[in-house]
Amino acid sequence: MRKLYVVLLIVALGASCLFANGAERKKKKSKSTEQVEKKEEKPQSKYDKFMKKSGLQTIKGEFLTFHREGEKIYMEYPVKNMGKEVLLGSTLSKVGNPQFANVGYKTNNPLHLRVDLQDSTVVFSFPNMLAVCTSNDKNMLQALEKNYMDMEYKRFPMEAYNADSTAVIFNATDLFKNDDVSPFSRAEGISISKGKTGKPYFGKMKVFDDNASIELYQNLDLSINFMMMSFSLGDIASCSTISMILLPEGKMKPRIQDSRIGVFPTYGHNLLGFFKIDLAQKEDGLRGYALANRWRLEPSDMEAWKRGELVEPVKPIVWYVDNTFPEEWKPAIRKAVLRWNPAFEKIGFKNVMQVHDFPVNDTTFDPDNLKYSCIRYSPCPTPNAMGPSWVDPTTGEILNASVIVYNDIVKLNNQWRFIQTAQIDPRVRAKKMPKEIMDESIEYVIAHEIGHTLGLMHNMAASSAYPVDSLRSASFTQKYGTTPSIMDYARYNYVAQPGDKGVKLTPPALGVYDEYVIKWLYTPIPEATNMWEEVEIAGRWIDEKANDPRFRYGRQQIDGRYDPSSLEEDLGDDPVKAGTYGIKNLKYILSHMNEWIDEKGDTRHRSGMYEEILNQYFRYLGNVMYQIGGIHLSQVKEGAGTMKPAQPLPRSVQKNSLNWILRELRNCTWINAPELTENFDLHTNSSSKIALAISKSLLTTIPQNVTLASHIAKEKDAYTIREYYDDLYAGVFAATIQGRKLTLEDKILQRAIIDAALKEVEKSKKGNSFFTDKTANVSSLPSMEEIEAYGLAPELNFPFTRARLMDIEEQYGKGSVAAICLKKFGEMAPMFQDEVKINVISEIPAYQTKILKKTQALVKSKLASAHRDDKAHYELLLLRVENMLKN
Repeated sequence: MRKLYVVLLIVALGASCLFANGAERKKKKSKSTEQVEKKEEKPQSKYDKFMKKSGLQTIKGEFLTFHREGEKIYMEYPVKNMGKEVLLGSTLSKVGNPQFANVGYKTNNPLHLRVDLQDSTVVFSFPNMLAVCTSNDKNMLQALEKNYMDMEYKRFPMEAYNADSTAVIFNATDLFKNDDVSPFSRAEGISISKGKTGKPYFGKMKVFDDNASIELYQNLDLSINFMMMSFSLGDIASCSTISMILLPEGKMKPRIQDSRIGVFPTYGHNLLGFFKIDLAQKEDGLRGYALANRWRLEPSDMEAWKRGELVEPVKPIVWYVDNTFPEEWKPAIRKAVLRWNPAFEKIGFKNVMQVHDFPVNDTTFDPDNLKYSCIRYSPCPTPNAMGPSWVDPTTGEILNASVIVYNDIVKLNNQWRFIQTAQIDPRVRAKKMPKEIMDESIEYVIAHEIGHTLGLMHNMAASSAYPVDSLRSASFTQKYGTTPSIMDYARYNYVAQPGDKGVKLTPPALGVYDEYVIKWLYTPIPEATNMWEEVEIAGRWIDEKANDPRFRYGRQQIDGRYDPSSLEEDLGDDPVKAGTYGIKNLKYILSHMNEWIDEKGDTRHRSGMYEEILNQYFRYLGNVMYQIGGIHLSQVKEGAGTMKPAQPLPRSVQKNSLNWILRELRNCTWINAPELTENFDLHTNSSSKIALAISKSLLTTIPQNVTLASHIAKEKDAYTIREYYDDLYAGVFAATIQGRKLTLEDKILQRAIIDAALKEVEKSKKGNSFFTDKTANVSSLPSMEEIEAYGLAPELNFPFTRARLMDIEEQYGKGSVAAICLKKFGEMAPMFQDEVKINVISEIPAYQTKILKKTQALVKSKLASAHRDDKAHYELLLLRVENMLKN
């Protein structure tokens, strides 16, 4: 019995333990289930807690949702959009001083980002756009993945999922309050930093179907930096609209850019070159390429289009005109947009370009919505307009564009019309242009900028395509205008003489080159199965025009200005003949200025117009000057056409150009026009300023160009650096050699040639230093006078800025201002003509030394018999030369 009780006790204890263990397991299971339930409820609870934040503002949209808590911006980003790519950039919406920043201006290069969710972190990365693989080769695809990885940009910890876990919430403040998305155009040497006063703060938030934006108010400090110097231009109040747009999923078929035609390219993001790379093994080496920028233009009825019928595009290009424009400008602006439609009709599209005013009662319209392309008005004194756009870097598709029109473009157009056509057109002989002239000028400017937004670059070779004398022909100009392309800086017909009847004075509505580019860029090629087949077919259209100068493309030249036929602000195929006609007209206009602009007390207007006449004269001289050492450059394909990539001008042309320049400078006192300028404020003679400005280039840029041109020319036709310096010396010291009394211009040229020689010889003696290394090549860049005259940076032409920049050039020499403000363009090669280094082949210091010795001997021989007014000048030259040669 005792055994039975013991057994029962053990069983009872065991059962008790089993029950106890079961209860414990049940309790643990309950806790586990509770934890799982809590995990499932965690996002919901975090989201609820987040949404109960005090003062939280929420803007919901299809693309994303914004939440704002004070100065913190939270983004509720859909999970379905993770892994997709976006552009992040900004538009200037308000500004305190529009001189350096203009309402409507967009960042030229928005950030291209991919958004991913990695565990509980939202990661923004730069997709690697350098390489693609167009083949199906597995090995190459693996190589692409391993060798071209993305680069991380920013990471944001996730705050919570939304209520149904379809989106994640994260603090995106640092994404929008970010210097990387500043709307200001930054040139090298010009920096923008946070202002010294005030703190940045956010404004309105907006969300649209595929993009969203938020305003950022901030004061910014603008400074000019050069070497160890910094000039602050002060704080600027601004409001930027920071926008993010989702890139299209259904990608447009890209078209590969052809360097023989002037179309904006999209390149790979890399430090080693300017091209994307195709890893497909179709050639011995990897193929480099760039994508042509263009709108997605597809026929709404492909079969009808193939039959040659005009069809509507699936998606037209629609423009909206700012309601703040002066009302009298709007009709011309609308005509400018529609001016491009005939070019599209020639390739089978109708109603491509459409234009509307800003809608008044349409609550869905918002100029901050990136689906709208707008023409914006900036009431500031900048004499310019621009046409930036945003592009899908994966295909080159233009997604959004803007045209910014500054108020004083009208003033500049009026000045151009007067100084270039007043000799023949009585309508422009007034302070204010008549309405038909103003409308015509506005339409031309806007049509040019619309061309940029369609993908067309400047073609600076276009205006040199027509013979100069053809520009005096009524029948020729009425048919062709003054240039084959409105994408050149070809303004008005300054060649036409007072007696020429019926001559057209303006560029054409569209030139034959403009229509040719539209054909190449936008004609569908449905038979091509890939982009390489497509570029082959489109390339044949360029081959057909290879020998026709009307279709030649000339890059804009900033770092290296070698080609006299691809300059801004020129006309005709012979700069000497065109300049001679132009100067004759300027003399005629100057002699009638007081008569044509005769309002009493209107000295300021006449003074401003006179300054533009000086610029025009300087351009005529500059256009001829660049023929010395000139090289005609063409983008050519071997076997297509007879043009050569680089063809130096004949020796006789270069010598004649130098003689023409020196003859003009010795006889340019007519430009002083005392009967006109005697009523102006205190000033020095303009002839002296022009002589000094031209001499800068004759003694810096031109010797480098002559060196390069003679190096690649056939020996029998080479204009050598020795011959150039001999001719320059003979021309500059002609009065001294002949024993004549010197003019002020003679003295300026003689001092300039000696100063340049002294600097070059001194530099070669001292060797390299930190400073000379940094500034060794800037003399090949444009001078401040050239920047102004050729319109290379209109925003710099303001008294405060200009004074600072002129000080820099005075201290550091020609090209130093361009090194600050324009160097960025050269870095965009092959879009712009790059500089060619001549250090290895240069004999410039040797011939500069020879000039010093020749001058020393000449001045010694002539000093005793020199005119008394010239002796001090000669003594100074001799002293400086002898001091240098002694050391």
